[in-house]
Amino acid sequence: MSAPTSDLHADRVAAWATGVGVGAMAFMLTWLIGNRLTEALWGPTAGAWVALVMAVIAGFAVTALAGARLARRVLS
Repeated sequence: MSAPTSDLHADRVAAWATGVGVGAMAFMLTWLIGNRLTEALWGPTAGAWVALVMAVIAGFAVTALAGARLARRVLS
């Protein structure tokens, strides 16, 4: 017996929301660790920008991967 389509939609939305949360955590960790490392290499101003770019890329990538993986699990 399969779930009603409204339940599947809600589960898909919850899966992507969880993916966004995991991506936000990846962003924060990348920012904190990356800022410490890049600041030592390039100084406070350039290091902060490099860490920010790395954190944004990591956050989006983890969000896309986690959201897609969790959404696929809902459909199967």
